[in-house]
Amino acid sequence: MLSRRTLLQTAGAASLLPMAGLRDAVFAANPATNQPILIVLHLRGGCDGLNLVSPASDPNFIEARASDLRVAAEGANAGFQLANGPDAGIDFRLHPSAGGLNELYKGGHLAFIHAAGLTNQTRSHFVATDMIERGVASDADLARTTTGWITRALQGRGAANGAVPAVAASGTVGGDLEGASFAMAIPDLSSGLAPAGGAPVAAALWQLYGGAGAVAEAGRTAMQTMAGLDVRLPRDDQGRMKPYQPENGANYDPSADFARPLKTVAQLIKMEVGLSAVTLDYGAWDHHEYQAGRFKPQAERLSNGLAAFWNDLSAYHDRITLVTLTEFGRRLRSNRSGGTDHGRGSLMMVLGGKVSGGRFHGVWPGMKTEQLDEGVDLAVANDYRTVLSEILDRQHGIKGGAWFPGFKAPNMLGVLV
Repeated sequence: MLSRRTLLQTAGAASLLPMAGLRDAVFAANPATNQPILIVLHLRGGCDGLNLVSPASDPNFIEARASDLRVAAEGANAGFQLANGPDAGIDFRLHPSAGGLNELYKGGHLAFIHAAGLTNQTRSHFVATDMIERGVASDADLARTTTGWITRALQGRGAANGAVPAVAASGTVGGDLEGASFAMAIPDLSSGLAPAGGAPVAAALWQLYGGAGAVAEAGRTAMQTMAGLDVRLPRDDQGRMKPYQPENGANYDPSADFARPLKTVAQLIKMEVGLSAVTLDYGAWDHHEYQAGRFKPQAERLSNGLAAFWNDLSAYHDRITLVTLTEFGRRLRSNRSGGTDHGRGSLMMVLGGKVSGGRFHGVWPGMKTEQLDEGVDLAVANDYRTVLSEILDRQHGIKGGAWFPGFKAPNMLGVLV
């Protein structure tokens, strides 16, 4: 069966020329505009959390890592010192290129959960990604779970009834929204949402989905929704799209690919279209070789992008909770190619107006050999689902563990106030 989501993906999530009356027809029954918005940022490729936030003074870490793959406590590679670390005896430092994240942390808006991730020991990008997006941690649960964890959570809360309840700010809808007929892939709004072929293509699509049945109904709903969105986009007197104007001095780096989906998400939030959940991706974190030269600009773009996004959406801070996920961390010991191989524990970040920020949450397992996973990796001491469960519970009122098969959340970490 062709779902609304499938139609939008196969059509490039672009959609249709506006039709008279669609704006009112589609958006008249919007939910309350004060609803919370969950934003899930996937750092694709396995981000090295130990390079982004380093236990800079730990002698075990210093011995294992090349100096350019760790943040130092002093000297040329010294990073930003982070108060309220998970171990009072260790000086935790943020990468020196991540000044934006440092400001968010000091401002009390950003929290870190180190040694976090997937408890399953897979080091496969594909398997780990599937597990995290389905909200599971075992092969058996993965085999029998056919929908994404966000899909299940939104359906359970009844939040799938808004005009645009869930959006993937990328070319396709990811696995955490698998099975969500209400999810849309919208990678960019800068050129509007009319189809590349213009009116003839739009007319052909309306004719194609003009009949009876579930497929036709799904097609029409998708086309109407996207046309209603298109009507809301700002244009000049000649009908040309106006460039998006960030607020509060926010500056999205035009040269960074990460800036485009962030601006798309910010614009959709301000349009008040009934969003409950958004996913977006920032990839290329798989640094087996030459990591030092590749990690620095990656971390800088991540940091600057999130700082701009936060400033741009100052009026929405209390409604937003952004959480980062990655497949796994990297090995404690750097390799001979100037990089790091697939490891275990990594770093989660949570940003929001109701986040207990300016501090770390969760358990730090330590870096002595006997404390490492299989003697080589930072252990996963904080299950990623614990963090997600708390966000769903405290910020979104979505309680219970049904969204994560085979998982019973322990006590909350206190990430949200």
